[in-house]
Amino acid sequence: MPNQPINVDDSRLQELTHWFAEQLPHIAQQAGFAETSVNSLQPASSDASFRRYFRWYSATSDLVLMDAPPPQEDCRPFVKIAKLLAEGGLHVPKVWAEDLSRGFLALSDLGTQTWLDVLTQDNADELFTLAIDALIGMQQISMHNAQLPEYDEALLRRELQLFPDWYVAHALGQSFTAEQQDWWQQTCDVLVNSALKQAKVFVHRDYMPRNLMLSEPNPGILDFQDAVYGPISYDITSLFKDAFISWPEARVTDWLQEYWRKARACELAVPERFEDFQRDSDLMGAQRHLKVIGIFARICHRDGKPRYLNDVPRFFTYLQQVMARRAELEPLAQLLTSLSK
Repeated sequence: MPNQPINVDDSRLQELTHWFAEQLPHIAQQAGFAETSVNSLQPASSDASFRRYFRWYSATSDLVLMDAPPPQEDCRPFVKIAKLLAEGGLHVPKVWAEDLSRGFLALSDLGTQTWLDVLTQDNADELFTLAIDALIGMQQISMHNAQLPEYDEALLRRELQLFPDWYVAHALGQSFTAEQQDWWQQTCDVLVNSALKQAKVFVHRDYMPRNLMLSEPNPGILDFQDAVYGPISYDITSLFKDAFISWPEARVTDWLQEYWRKARACELAVPERFEDFQRDSDLMGAQRHLKVIGIFARICHRDGKPRYLNDVPRFFTYLQQVMARRAELEPLAQLLTSLSK
């Protein structure tokens, strides 16, 4: 986002600035740069959560500061998973300083351009090959001592429930009839059962171009704090079925095959037949699409950020594509048709 003036009445930002001024000499000593004065902090980005990011510029180095206000946000998963991914050879921000009780982090800067800023029809094959390779690296990380939350049945169903609770109830102003509830229950059972049958690996949960940075090495990976231990098809599906950019189905199939071949070569537990893996991906994607539609409606109606609803039609398009080739999603097709009448 473009630089904007700092609001002088922002008490958390003032607190963050004072904390950073105390930490900067120690960071400079660790990182090997000379600058030790806090000249200014510029807004770097914000997201759908309560987190904010600010960039500190100096002549020799740049840093990113995270403001994650408790109790809405918890920095501990970010710090823990950043360490896990770095040890696995992934390019993630280095945590130079932390105050977990106040929700402040000082991080290395992975750059200013996301993949969403630079992806084109011409460079997509090259960039997505890098993303596939990085994802396989993540999925090869041992989960033995990682202690990540499990993407279990309870979590899968809670996520799905966001669709009726927020999109149907608040965006449409409707509630399910008995027949619609039956269609919904059948849909949830199909999607949850498919997810639970898949092999489990590290799951980023938002592995998409907006969270990949153009950096060296490429990609830099952000927004991994909600990672879980769950279905192997989740991240590769979300990479190509993004909230903000869409691709022709034929290209998505080619990229999915590239991932599947490389995953098999690395002995990751994907199905032996690509057709079976594609079904896993389709059904996993449907679960995610319904969840995201619900989340975007919640962000609009609860948090007052209506712009996210502009991207809801893209997810309905993804659902239509999958429903057209998956007979087991006929109850979902009936439900969505009935809601649009």
